[in-house]
Amino acid sequence: MVGLVVVGVLAAGVVAVVLLTLTGGAAEVLPGLPQSDAFTGYALTLVRVVAEAGSVVTIGGLLFAAFFVPPQRSGVLDVGGYGALRMAGWGAAVWFLGSLLLAPLTAADAAGLGVGDVLRTDVLVDLVGGLEQPKAWLFTAGFALVVWVGTRFVLSWGWTAALFFVSVAGVAPVALTGHSASGGSHDMATNSLLFHLLAAALWVGGLIALLVHGRRGGAHLGLAAARFSKVALVCWVVMAASGVVNALIRLPVRDLFTSSYGLLIVAKTALLVVLGVFGYFQRERGVKGVVERGDRGALLRLAGVEVLVMLVTIGVASALARTAPPASVQVQPDRTEIQLGYTLDGPPTAVRLLFDWRFDLVFGTAALVLAGLYAVGYRRLRARGISWPVGRVIAWMAGCFVILFATSSGVGRYSPAVFSVHMEAHMMLSMLAPVLLVLGAPVTLALRVLPTAGRDNPPGPREWLLAAVHSPVSKVLTNPVVALVLFVGSFYGLYLTGLFDAALPEHWAHLLMNAHFLLVGYIFYWPVIGVDPAPNRLPHLGRLGLVFASMPFHAFFGVIIMGMDTVVGLTFYQSLGLTWNADLVGDQRLGGGIAWASGEIPLLLVLIALLAQWSRADEREARRTDRRVDEGGSDDLEAYNAMLRQMARDKR
Repeated sequence: MVGLVVVGVLAAGVVAVVLLTLTGGAAEVLPGLPQSDAFTGYALTLVRVVAEAGSVVTIGGLLFAAFFVPPQRSGVLDVGGYGALRMAGWGAAVWFLGSLLLAPLTAADAAGLGVGDVLRTDVLVDLVGGLEQPKAWLFTAGFALVVWVGTRFVLSWGWTAALFFVSVAGVAPVALTGHSASGGSHDMATNSLLFHLLAAALWVGGLIALLVHGRRGGAHLGLAAARFSKVALVCWVVMAASGVVNALIRLPVRDLFTSSYGLLIVAKTALLVVLGVFGYFQRERGVKGVVERGDRGALLRLAGVEVLVMLVTIGVASALARTAPPASVQVQPDRTEIQLGYTLDGPPTAVRLLFDWRFDLVFGTAALVLAGLYAVGYRRLRARGISWPVGRVIAWMAGCFVILFATSSGVGRYSPAVFSVHMEAHMMLSMLAPVLLVLGAPVTLALRVLPTAGRDNPPGPREWLLAAVHSPVSKVLTNPVVALVLFVGSFYGLYLTGLFDAALPEHWAHLLMNAHFLLVGYIFYWPVIGVDPAPNRLPHLGRLGLVFASMPFHAFFGVIIMGMDTVVGLTFYQSLGLTWNADLVGDQRLGGGIAWASGEIPLLLVLIALLAQWSRADEREARRTDRRVDEGGSDDLEAYNAMLRQMARDKR
């Protein structure tokens, strides 16, 4: 199996080099930048193929070990999981070394220097510090190193799952830089590329791990094949959709067959269609053969050919990454479009904030998917005749809509450019959406919908969800002190330390900020008003105290922002050149007022929900007490009667 992967990687490298030679992609550079020598371009492409192959082996191995084959009942990985973990470790070593080499290679390529010229310490430090792509490869190397070291020591299922998520995060730095991160519509281009690369890594890596497991004669092959088949179908759909979006942004349809860039897109699309056909036959023949008859042969033959096609696709993608779009579509964007990826037609009026939409591929998609999954779960419960409060459905759907509105409406469009609008989005994502989401009780719904694996059966999604809820990470994050510090401290740490100024020019930082707002808000409100079981449950009086403890810190933050004379993010806002937003101090004071005033409404909703839950809890306790009395006993009543009898005896 190792030989098959090596052959596939070599084939991918040959394909990439041949395509670059035929299309002249290795010689294409951005206008105004110096041109690197041919050796640097080809070396960069070959090393990138190797590094990306290492990344997919790493991610696929950890995915397989954590979710495709079950661990032992003690929580320690079984033989199949341990083998996949070791495979992931070797892949991480290759990923780390390849990423480390790509830092000086991409620096030399961008600066138009030879590789030897940039290996001097002073030159390399200056180039890497000033260029995004080499810096991204160093960050990726850091993620790969953590995974590599982790695989040497990890044996439990929980830590294997944690390493898997670390490896997935390692794909993001490179996805958010490069061709897609520059020019017009770079926000959509980078978001679609992020989806594309993650789906490809899960699909290719998962199939390699499945094939290795089958060749080894590992147990639970039918279960692993069935689970992989579902993941592969989702990945194929995501790759197709994200690929179409990215291609349309970079190239008009009319240029598909008249440019080198377009022909590479056509070749990659054809290979994706071939992979879809392989996936269909794999599900119809390979997976069914293993599950129904225990026949491994058909699955392994199909998977082996599919792995080769996938690795060749990586070669085409590497050549595409080195090829610039045709000059006819390289329109020079204005200052605003360079920074944001799109233009703004005027000041953020109420009409523009409500109706000037630009769909956010990350958070807009997440909102729609979360709403759809909740609706499916609700329908399944109703089909079984199980009731589910309509208020929870309304709360969840409203929370998903708030996420969609805050990131994809005019609010999301203007928030990177106007501080006051950014603060509106911040308040919606950190204080309103989480309140509505936790009231929707998604974990409780999932636990009622998902089937129980059973005592002697391999764990499934329900067991994974329970493990996540009761994990040490959840217990630490939902600790009242930790949750309060994260929730309140985020305001001060982000805006008053210079962190916001550094994050404003970076698209990935905006994604990270939005994700942070949502997660921190959810962590804070989950143990306070959440219906779902939380690792740290507080008494109602403690929940009320936690809410009141957060209120003055939040109000004081708004007052600080309103009273500041220096502008947060001044350099970035000035670089946009928006004449209608010249009064940056006034806009910042408006943002501080929004932070101070808008936070009161969500907190009022929290107080109402908390008091209502407290009242219902008292009513339930009263009913339980009444039932015990009706049945002939009550602990409190017996204790009271015993006290009276003791007092009577003492008087005698």
